[in-house]
Amino acid sequence: MYLVVIGWLYVTLLMAVAEAMAPNGTVLGAIITLALYGLLPMSIVVYILGTPGRKRAIHARQLAEREAAQAAAAGQTPAPTPAPTSAAGGAVEPDAGGEAPAATEGAAVPVRKEP
Repeated sequence: MYLVVIGWLYVTLLMAVAEAMAPNGTVLGAIITLALYGLLPMSIVVYILGTPGRKRAIHARQLAEREAAQAAAAGQTPAPTPAPTSAAGGAVEPDAGGEAPAATEGAAVPVRKEP
């Protein structure tokens, strides 16, 4: 991702230099070219593409705070262990009550029909 951003900023920098060096160009035009064609669009792109990483960091921080609060309530010091992850790569959330799910005794289990 950053390679594309660096390449685009390089191209817009060269556009700004060409604008400043042109016989009828101005330095103000070069600054506007660099800002409106380079810095502004690339800052928006970097912000949008960085959203998933920010969400993961916020989620990990909230999970660590919740774990520290639970450990403090139990009178223990929190262990610096990483959060468990699922096969999809996301963090595994415990259920709301903090207990294991109820057993399925007596519940109907779906059965697949044979072909």
